[in-house]
Amino acid sequence: MRYSQLQHSARRFTLRVPSRGISPLARHGQEPSPLSLSQSGKAPFFALSRARQSVHCALHKRGAIEVRRLPPLGSIQAFVAVARFGSLKAAADWLALSSPALTRRVQALENFVGAPLFDRQHNSVALNARGSAFLAEVEPHVDAVALAVERVSERIAVPSLFAAQRLIPALPDLRIRQPRLTIDLDTAPNRLSRLAEGADAAIAITERVDDRYYARVLERGRIIAIAPRGLVQGEDALRDLSDIRRVPILLHRQMPEAFSIWRKAAGMPGLEPAQVNFFDAGQLMLDAAAGGLGIAFMLDSHLACSTDDRLVQLFETSANSPYAYWFACQPAALERRPVRIFHDWLFERMTAPKQP
Repeated sequence: MRYSQLQHSARRFTLRVPSRGISPLARHGQEPSPLSLSQSGKAPFFALSRARQSVHCALHKRGAIEVRRLPPLGSIQAFVAVARFGSLKAAADWLALSSPALTRRVQALENFVGAPLFDRQHNSVALNARGSAFLAEVEPHVDAVALAVERVSERIAVPSLFAAQRLIPALPDLRIRQPRLTIDLDTAPNRLSRLAEGADAAIAITERVDDRYYARVLERGRIIAIAPRGLVQGEDALRDLSDIRRVPILLHRQMPEAFSIWRKAAGMPGLEPAQVNFFDAGQLMLDAAAGGLGIAFMLDSHLACSTDDRLVQLFETSANSPYAYWFACQPAALERRPVRIFHDWLFERMTAPKQP
């Protein structure tokens, strides 16, 4: 390729652009070139600007790449699923979509290719000739793309106590079932706010979840008093409910009314402890209670899942809890198969009968 070259005698100034970036007249000296230097030996600003434009235009023409318009991957995946299962309902269940949502995706693909891909009957669908040919072209590539997408980590915001007691011990089962699914746990506070900061889903203990999110109760439980064994038996044991006036109590900031609810259920709404200490982490509350620093008012599951044999339930009183563990996510997140897989697995684990 030929190049136009501009030099200055006092100090060398060379600007190389493809010859076709300058008009033929300028190339042969019949038209003032936009690259000419002024008499002072400096290239005018407008000349350099036009030179840059010439370079950019030339490079753009040389490196232009035709980008083909493609249908959404979700539409292709829906088409392949329906073709494999031969049933809209079975394909929708496999993709964790509603039947109308799946139908819309398939119809969008048919609109894109400009022809129907299925012969439809009342209760079944079957590929037509055009659909069979299209399936043969795209099917080998769809699974590879889907697997690549599903390798992306899912970020779950979760309380540290729930993660330690319930989630981490169960994750090996998820790994066996879904070896390509990676779960990243975020145990920072304010779990629900993490949904607006990049978390794919959240598990939070709260009374309710904002209506803008998809939310489902994982576990509610009952509020109990958790204490060290020394407060149940021995010289320092608390013999009566009124003895709580002599000791501090421990409350979680996300369950601030736990003691008030418990004392009302015990028939002593006016009972006041020696001191109230608030915590941001449930495991720290259990550790503090085990160390004799006070009585923790928490859910019965927190004690049941604890491995610290220093802890026991104090008194038999318990109260229905307004606080519950919730699973929450953006409504659109459930259409992503990794989030749906985690959601379904989690509720299957939480509702499974406890092993003896």
